[in-house]
Amino acid sequence: MTSSNESAVDIAHVYRGTFVHSTDHTAVEILEDRLLGVDTEGKVYSICMEWSAYPCEGRRLVHFVVCSEFFMPGMVDTHIHASQYSYAGTALDLPLLQWLNTYTFPVEACYKDLEFARNVYTHVVKRTLRNGTTTACYFATIHTDASLLLGQIANDFGQRALVGKVCMDTNNFVPHYRETPEESHDETNRFISEMLKKKYPLVRPVVTPRFALSCSAALLGHLGEIAQNNHLHIQSHISETKEEVKLVKELFPDYDSYTDVYHKHNLLTDKTVMAHGCHLTDEELKLFREKGASVAHCPNSNISLCSGMLDARRVLNHKVKLGLGTDVAGGYSPSMLDAVRRTLDTSKALTIQDPQYQTLTFEEVFRLATLGGSQALSLDEHTGNFQVGKDFDALRVNPRGPKLLRSLGVVKSQVCSGSFFSPSLFPLPPSGDDRNIAEVYVAGKRVVPFVERP
Repeated sequence: MTSSNESAVDIAHVYRGTFVHSTDHTAVEILEDRLLGVDTEGKVYSICMEWSAYPCEGRRLVHFVVCSEFFMPGMVDTHIHASQYSYAGTALDLPLLQWLNTYTFPVEACYKDLEFARNVYTHVVKRTLRNGTTTACYFATIHTDASLLLGQIANDFGQRALVGKVCMDTNNFVPHYRETPEESHDETNRFISEMLKKKYPLVRPVVTPRFALSCSAALLGHLGEIAQNNHLHIQSHISETKEEVKLVKELFPDYDSYTDVYHKHNLLTDKTVMAHGCHLTDEELKLFREKGASVAHCPNSNISLCSGMLDARRVLNHKVKLGLGTDVAGGYSPSMLDAVRRTLDTSKALTIQDPQYQTLTFEEVFRLATLGGSQALSLDEHTGNFQVGKDFDALRVNPRGPKLLRSLGVVKSQVCSGSFFSPSLFPLPPSGDDRNIAEVYVAGKRVVPFVERP
């Protein structure tokens, strides 16, 4: 794979080592002893085996990766509540709707305080980057200025992000944490306008109705128009619990389904990502496929709040785009490696219930965490794998980090052999953690380790 315009491209860096990624046709492709060139715009220029692909000056910019390390694409978190990071890992003793009213809404109301927001948002962006999340789709809160601050912080640290100001005009349990339809409409427009004026290279706004239970039909209609008029992404929640599905039917009795509520308000598009979907029907999944909308699978949250277990195989069989999400703080971990593990666990639990069930393979889940996530967010033209022309979003992985090799029983001779990188032994997500991630790159720029700012 090489660039068609080699002589006109300036090479910024060349990396030599093993590259592991997914393609549309192969769940895990392992490219050993390759040279990957990154141009001055941060895009993959070429990935090949011969120095002849690079101008002479490019050959002086090579970075050698030791034989025990490899590169993989950055991971894509398709659903995370940045505003809930402050209590991640606690308060998981209630089912979803009671959990929201008891813990989530009171905490989110605090984000009118910009210093509070700055502190939490700085921590969550740094933590997710350190864990290898190069792209994040964030829920913020109803507060416009705090949501803009989250976008600024993601930009400052170099993370690729979709940032959403939450919209909700129905909240009878915490009355001071809601908007009128007019306020939500006007503030969403202000948020989008001010975010776009910043012209951040990697951070974009996303239209964010919290979910149908917290939005009137009038507000949903306004948000559908805003997304359509500005060609924006849309994110929300759908069919997380059976109780939620039942209440949506009661509130919107004239619609065929939960999915139909979004569809009829122009909120189900090829730029829509809906979190959870544990209880979607086959008919709803057909509508997802028809409209090009995607599902964010959040297994940690689904299990922690006892919401349900998404049958990811059924979603894939319907040819619906599927990515993974941490769903902090319903999910207690901000790590996409945890999302990978929990996805495998959920699939195996479904197999325990039905021995005929086709369990997801690790290779499939690796693709969901990388290329699948970029497809779910309609960002796969820019990121997701090492295809020539895409941005170099990458992790340099050191499998010899703490615990990992000891737990696998891998010896040095295996590490340096090609067999170490066979899909059956490929080690990072099942047993690694952030300590195995040596460097993180977004659009060709190294963003981890962090550079201390003045």
